[in-house]
Amino acid sequence: MKVTIDGQSIEVEPGTTILQAARMIGGEVVPPAMCYYSKLKGSGGKCRCCLVEVAKGSEADPRPMPKLMASCVTGCMDGMEVNSKSSERVTEARKSVTEFLLINHPLDCPVCDQAGECDLQNLSFEHGKSQTRFIEEKRTFEPENIGDNIQLHMNRCILCYRCVMVADQLTDDRVHGVMDRGDHSNISTCISKAIDNEFSGNMIDVCPVGALTDKTFRFKSRVWFSKPYNAHRNCPTCSGKTTVWMFGDEIQRVTGRKDEYHEVDEFICNGCRFDHKEISDWTIEGPRAFEKDSVINQNKYNRKLEKVEIATEEHILLGREEDRKKISMAEIPLTEEDIINQKTLGNNG
Repeated sequence: MKVTIDGQSIEVEPGTTILQAARMIGGEVVPPAMCYYSKLKGSGGKCRCCLVEVAKGSEADPRPMPKLMASCVTGCMDGMEVNSKSSERVTEARKSVTEFLLINHPLDCPVCDQAGECDLQNLSFEHGKSQTRFIEEKRTFEPENIGDNIQLHMNRCILCYRCVMVADQLTDDRVHGVMDRGDHSNISTCISKAIDNEFSGNMIDVCPVGALTDKTFRFKSRVWFSKPYNAHRNCPTCSGKTTVWMFGDEIQRVTGRKDEYHEVDEFICNGCRFDHKEISDWTIEGPRAFEKDSVINQNKYNRKLEKVEIATEEHILLGREEDRKKISMAEIPLTEEDIINQKTLGNNG
């Protein structure tokens, strides 16, 4: 099937969603996604960040779809034409969705451990507004201890359901989920149980905001002060392929390896994540590559750079004749001595 997104066409297999097709193309046509996670079954369709405009349904039915569609759950049709970044209607919708997501989200970025690698920060930077129309009190929740290694900040949660899905699909004993309904909905454990299954730490990796954070890394450092390295170890529980975040010779935290869309390649166990913080525990493969504009890569973005050559006219720093005439002051003409000095300086340059 042939699908066109923002003027770029691609051949896709039946069953491919618009978001997956956009990711195959890459670049700015890829819609943002806060709830969709390709590794988790049933994800998507909740945050509405990935809305796109379907200008042409298919070759068989070329009529446009009247509503904006969630690209993560809308399947491609042969001949479909989609507007994403190029549509003003889509841009306005994403701004509105971002405004709704930020209604109850606190301004915790200065103290949040997720700062610098937060999908909501990225979304707000591109589609957010500098002012707010919200005058009511924000929704707040009492602090709740859900385990020894994971800190829950429910005030920051946007109810993307990722943590519930990863616990439901990776483990047999999920003890947390979405409680209550409507604007009272919140992530919590059943009767204040502790989350202690072997793969519970992956809830931290899939969380797009700072609602679930690593207690062993809590308030230790900012991600842009750390250097991420790919590393592995022989682990009987998981693949053992991780990213270790180092400050000097200290491993401050361990996470799963993520792709360009911030999705974990392979889920890792709690043993690798929380218990092995010595360099001797790991085989360091090399520095982790991130996108150029990421705050994590500040001052240490690795890629081959071509030599930049700037072709300039001879003596351009001294000024060109036509420029001198434009900026000269007719009321104060140059003296003969000034003219001789300028010519001498030009000849010596």
